[in-house]
Amino acid sequence: MAFDVAGFVFAGGLVLVLFLLWKRNRRDKEYGQVPYDHIGKDFEKGIGPKKFSYNELAHVTNDFPDKEKLGQGGFGGVYKGFLRVSNSFVTIKRVSKWSKQGIKEYTTEVKVISQLRPRNLAQLIGWCHERRELLLVYDFMPNGSLDSHLFKRERLLTWEVRYKVAQGVASALLYLHEE
Repeated sequence: MAFDVAGFVFAGGLVLVLFLLWKRNRRDKEYGQVPYDHIGKDFEKGIGPKKFSYNELAHVTNDFPDKEKLGQGGFGGVYKGFLRVSNSFVTIKRVSKWSKQGIKEYTTEVKVISQLRPRNLAQLIGWCHERRELLLVYDFMPNGSLDSHLFKRERLLTWEVRYKVAQGVASALLYLHEE
């Protein structure tokens, strides 16, 4: 009788473990998050952005606290960090696990933007895909984002400056689409 109970408990535990693994796999596919082993090989070819470890990026941001968060978008959060190696501040884009684009957006940014050298776009410095996280490292822009200058009352730009900004944005778009 005791053997039957132990067998039943073992079988029930096995079914539970299999169910949890199935549910996790289904959730990962639903949110576009799959193991990242296959994408690193393409990134590591040639020169360009540096591969960072998750621990490095967590360290430079103090584990991604809200006080270091610069903003939030549909892709995820953007954090400020400091790289001691280059003695400079960086912006770290942390792609949300719930982002509809997920890996597609991440791989496009690393493959395409790393090849570009436009003067009107922030430079991609590095990338990381570990621990089911997708992270992109950019130059830090100390003057803030464009929208903070266009829409916040304490920093409103003159129309002359706004016109120059529009020209710069148009130049960046031309570069991305034509050059």
